[in-house]
Amino acid sequence: MRTMNNIRSTILLFFILLTIQGFSQTGSINEPVRYVGGISVDPSVHEGRLRYAIGVESYQTVRVNRTHPEWSDDHGWTYNHAPNLCYWRGKFYQQYLSNPIDEHIAPGQTLILTSADGRNWSKPSVVFPPYQAPAGVKIPDGYNGYMMHQRMGFYVAPDGRLLVLAFYGHAEDPFLKGGIGRVVREVHQDGTFGPIYFIRYSSHASWNETNTSFPFYTHSADRGFVDACKALLSDKLKTMQWWDEDQGLDGFYSIIDAGSAFNYFHRKDGKVVGLWKRSLCALSDDGEHFSKPVKSPALVMAGGKIWGQATKDGRYALTYNPIELDEYRYPLVVVSGDDGIIFDNMLLVQGEVPPRRFMGRWKDFGPCYMRGIVEGNGNPPGDDMWLTYSMNKEDIWISKIPLPIRYRVEGNVNDNFDNMQTGGAVTNWNIYSPKWAPAQVADFPDAKNKSLMLQDKDPYDYSRVIRVIRETDQAEIAVNIYPEQADHGMLEMDVTDQFGNRPVRLRFDEDGKIKAMNGSQEVVLQSYKPGNWYNLKITIVAQLFGTYSVSVDGKLLLKNALLSEAVKSVERVSFRTGIYRDLPNRNTPNQDPASPLPGADEPIVNSRFYIDNFSAISK
Repeated sequence: MRTMNNIRSTILLFFILLTIQGFSQTGSINEPVRYVGGISVDPSVHEGRLRYAIGVESYQTVRVNRTHPEWSDDHGWTYNHAPNLCYWRGKFYQQYLSNPIDEHIAPGQTLILTSADGRNWSKPSVVFPPYQAPAGVKIPDGYNGYMMHQRMGFYVAPDGRLLVLAFYGHAEDPFLKGGIGRVVREVHQDGTFGPIYFIRYSSHASWNETNTSFPFYTHSADRGFVDACKALLSDKLKTMQWWDEDQGLDGFYSIIDAGSAFNYFHRKDGKVVGLWKRSLCALSDDGEHFSKPVKSPALVMAGGKIWGQATKDGRYALTYNPIELDEYRYPLVVVSGDDGIIFDNMLLVQGEVPPRRFMGRWKDFGPCYMRGIVEGNGNPPGDDMWLTYSMNKEDIWISKIPLPIRYRVEGNVNDNFDNMQTGGAVTNWNIYSPKWAPAQVADFPDAKNKSLMLQDKDPYDYSRVIRVIRETDQAEIAVNIYPEQADHGMLEMDVTDQFGNRPVRLRFDEDGKIKAMNGSQEVVLQSYKPGNWYNLKITIVAQLFGTYSVSVDGKLLLKNALLSEAVKSVERVSFRTGIYRDLPNRNTPNQDPASPLPGADEPIVNSRFYIDNFSAISK
C-alpha cells in the first residue's frame, strides 16, 4: 500500500510540475512575448549606448511654429501628439491630434497630411475641428471644454474606401463618462473629405443625435459609406483599438480587462498577439476573445505605446521606449524575431532628443507614441517598415526601417552616392532630417557625380547622418567634405564605438578652421575656404593607449593623437551640423514652468555641407 501511495504521489507531482511548466511557457497566454537579448539602455545618454538598426531614415513631417503658423500648420498650436499612419492609393496618410499648449486642455483638433514617398509631406489640414456643442447643450460639471483623443486613425474598408476616425470628449478627462463619441468621415482620393458623422457614442453617457453636433452615420445618403462603417463596426479586432475611451457598458467589446493603446499582430500559427502600454500582452485564437492581459517581465516600458507587427521579410518586430519613466521616453528601439514570440537584438531606431522648444503639460521628452501601419491599412512599396511618432509631444516624425533589420556590417565600405536617387533613400546610412535641417542625396557637383548634402537653418536642432562600418580595432577612414561657407555653421565628424563613445572628434568650425581633439585638448589643423573639396583621411588604432592620425589633402596634420575616450573598437562614423548633445537628461525638470526657447520660430542663416567618396577599410 505504501509503495502504491508513493507511485500515486510521484505521478501527481509529475502532473503538477507539468502543469506549472505549461503555465510558464513563453508563447502561451502566460507570457505571449519575451525579449531575450539581455541588453538594456544606459539612461544617461540619448542613444542608450545601443547599436543602430542600419539604414533607418527619420524625417520630421511637422515642425510647429507658434509665431509663424503659416510656415507649419496655419494654427501655431504647440502640443502635437498621437500620430497614426496608413498607405492608400499611392500615398502615405498621417494623422495626429493637436492642442494649443497642453495635453488634455481644450480646445483640440485633428489634422492630416500626405506624402507620395514618406520624405516630402504636404501641409497639414484639419480633418476634425474643435468640437462645438449644439445650442443649449452645456458642458457637464467638472469638465473644462472639449478635446480630442484617439487610438485609431484609419480604416481601409473592404470596398477600398478610406475612413479617418477620431474621438471627441470632455477636457480634462475624455474617458468613460467624459467621452462623447467616435467620429468618422471618408477621405477622397482628390484630397477632400466627406461629411463628419458619429459612428459610435460613449456607452457611459446619454449622447445621441439630439444632443451632439454631427448626425449618426446611418443617415448618410452614400450607401457605400454606410456599408464601410458597418464593416468596421463588425470587425471586433479593429474596434478593440477603441476600448480605451468607452470600454463598452453595452457589451460592444469582447474584452473587459485590458490595458491602454491596443496594438496587435498575427503570428504564423494564426494566433493574434495583443499588446498594450506598460508591458501588457495577451493572446487570441479568433481575433475577438483575448486571454487576460499579463505583464511581460522582459519588456521594460512605461506609459509610452508599444508597436508590434509582422514584417515583409517574414519576421516580427516590436518598437517601444525601453525605460520605466513616463516623462523621459527615449530612446526609441526595435527588437525583432522569427516567430512573433521570442525577440532579440535591441537596436536604435531614433536616438535623438532635440530641445523641447515650448513647455506644456505632460509633454514628455523624446520620441513617443509610435505607430506603424495597422494590418489591412496599406502596403507601401519596398521592403521597409514604417513608423510614426511625436517628438517631445511637439513635432511629428516618421521613420523608415529597412528589412531585414540588421546592425552589423561585413567587409569594407565604399560609398559615392552616384547610384542613389536624388532626394531618395540613402542606402545603408542612418538619416536624421528635421524640416529646417534636411539631409539628402543631391545632384552635386552634378547629376552623375552625386553627394550627401546636410543643411541647417534650425536654431535648436541639426542634420545628422551615420554610417555603420565593420567593427574593428584598426581602421582607415576617408571622406571628401565640401563646405559651402566658412563664417557660420559647423560640421562635426565623430568616429564612435558600438556604445556611442567618441574616441575621434573633428570639426569644420564656424570660424573657418578644421579642428580635432588630441586627448582632451582641441587643436587647429588648418583653415578651410568655402567652395572647395577637402579630402580627409583618418587612421585609427583603437587599442590600449590608442591613437589616431589625420591627413587633409594628402598632408599629415595630426600624428598619433590621443583618443578622447578609450575604446576597444570602432563601429560607426557620424556627421552632424551641431554640437554633441545629451540634454535634456533624466534629471532635466519636465514640468517646471518655462518660456519658449528664444528664437525658436526663426531660422538662422542656412549652412550647407556636402559629403562624398566615403570609405572605411578595416585592417
